[in-house]
Amino acid sequence: MAAPILPVAEAATDEETVTAEAGFLEPGAAPYGNFPSYSRFHPPEQRLRLLPPALLRRLFPPGGPDPRPLLGLDVGCNSGELSIALYRHFLSLEEGEICPVSTRDLRFLCCDIDPVLVDRAEKDCPFPATISFVTLDIMDPQTREPLLSSFLNQFGRSAFDIVFCMSITMWIHLNHGDNGLLEFLARLASLCRYLLVEPQPWKCYRAAARRLRKLGRHNFDHFRSLAIRGDMADRIIQILTNDHGMELVCCFGSTSWDRSLLLFRANQSSAPTPYL
Repeated sequence: MAAPILPVAEAATDEETVTAEAGFLEPGAAPYGNFPSYSRFHPPEQRLRLLPPALLRRLFPPGGPDPRPLLGLDVGCNSGELSIALYRHFLSLEEGEICPVSTRDLRFLCCDIDPVLVDRAEKDCPFPATISFVTLDIMDPQTREPLLSSFLNQFGRSAFDIVFCMSITMWIHLNHGDNGLLEFLARLASLCRYLLVEPQPWKCYRAAARRLRKLGRHNFDHFRSLAIRGDMADRIIQILTNDHGMELVCCFGSTSWDRSLLLFRANQSSAPTPYL
């Protein structure tokens, strides 16, 4: 039974306000959400405080019949700060602590469309043996399918245990339209046992379009034609549950920038229902 959606806190800020005030990036210069200083205005700690550290142990109890590593995919990882923070959080690692390798360790594949950000993530990664960063346009099946299959095949797997999609859905939607968003969510649902999604609210769409206009550029090609709009968290819940057989397990609450963290489970998964 899905947990009730928790009330959404009033937003404290958005990318446009913070980037403009702090001078991180000229407004509108990151049309795919590839802000070079993203973690400075959306710090990982804001998400981590909402997620139970023992979440993966509850979803995948140790001592089960399958000793293979848990596999995670982080889509739109930017320069890797959140990916690494999630990895530490779920393994209860302190800053500077080396991860113990065991028969049930955790492996992350993290991808982003921006090669500069991926290069930075690779250079700064403290766990190169267990976290891989790759440049990938997740909407390009010709590169996506071989890359993901190659990673999964290393572990004799056909799907990831968990996929993270943190503030990515809006950029897919703006750049690829309604059909692109539907295709994206369908592919994620087919790739994993659990899916953690942080959708951007509709006001972020308007702010992103406003940033482009400030530069004298045209709007996103699909912005005015989008039929999927309004309460985006609710729309994404409907798409994943009604169209792709996923179950909403829990809403962990909202960040200070007004984004809910939603955990879904594939109905065909054999994973047990955790106590959340």
